[in-house]
Amino acid sequence: MTPSRAEYLINKLIANKLSGGELTELLAGINNESEQQKYSDALEIYFDQLLKENSQEPERRPGED
Repeated sequence: MTPSRAEYLINKLIANKLSGGELTELLAGINNESEQQKYSDALEIYFDQLLKENSQEPERRPGED
């Protein structure tokens, strides 16, 4: 599944690889009522992924207590 433009821009923002033009596009999308849900969904996907990654218990090594 191809990520939406909102997901693409959010991912570039998170990776600190967003160009000036892309930042302008992202900010315009966030401020556009008809586009806000797409950005909200993209952020929800990202935060859900973070929660999933951080909720996994780290493996214990022998001798660690």
